[in-house]
Amino acid sequence: MALDVTFAVSTWLWTSPFNKETINLFPKIKSYGFDSVEIPVEDPTLIDLPSLKTALADNGLAPIICGAFGTSRDLTHEDPSFHQTSFDYLDACFEITSQLGAKFVAGPMYSAVGKARLVSPEQKKIEWDRAVINLRKVCGKARTHGLEIAIETLNRFETDLINTCEELMELINDINEPEAKVILDGFHMNIEERDAEAAIKLAGDKLIHFQVSENYRGTPGTGQTKWDAYKRGLEAINYKGAVSIESFTPQVKELAGAVCIWKPLAESQDGFAKDGLEFLKKWAKE
Repeated sequence: MALDVTFAVSTWLWTSPFNKETINLFPKIKSYGFDSVEIPVEDPTLIDLPSLKTALADNGLAPIICGAFGTSRDLTHEDPSFHQTSFDYLDACFEITSQLGAKFVAGPMYSAVGKARLVSPEQKKIEWDRAVINLRKVCGKARTHGLEIAIETLNRFETDLINTCEELMELINDINEPEAKVILDGFHMNIEERDAEAAIKLAGDKLIHFQVSENYRGTPGTGQTKWDAYKRGLEAINYKGAVSIESFTPQVKELAGAVCIWKPLAESQDGFAKDGLEFLKKWAKE
């Protein structure tokens, strides 16, 4: 059975941070056959909304907004000033998302990426509760804009709080707000999930975005990923959102260092996007 999905790609595949010049990628992205573009908002002040709106419209691309959660954006930190920094940042993301007509902000917004430690069960519970309380507030902020949040699991090397879909669903149940939804990323799933199909089914109708690359962060279709399991899971929940390629370029040293990409993962980033999309379109139709 064919999947009724659209296809997206993150501009992180080519560059970082997203700014006014990044929109020059849009004609190429559209020419390859993508329906949507992931816009990573690392610094909201770099987003030029008028030119971005025009570029999206001119190229017939739908926007998907993804957040970036560095050390200063940590809703589990013991210092409340970090929470406020996160709230201010997410407020800016919600405003951008609303202005562009997108539907959600996605990302691992519960904690700072890279906060990966062995902590006591007592400390884990303290930080879990902070995430729940603060993400309830974030849901309220999203609600005022008519938006949702897509919360992402990360692998154990990038966070110690939420590594699996089961843990994420526990968090969402504790948040208990309708705006709290799910994004799953196949790269992290390949590391952490025992059964990718079961994880997707567990997310169910909460899953509103799905990111992919290969198990080694490379071009879809060139590695060890169990794509048939992804498809069975997405079919089972009648997923109709975007399947989006997310990876990174080693040419942007700061971002490459953050995600531990020390060498090229494809002959070219353009080839990564084109070949990956070709594979995904065939995969979705089979």
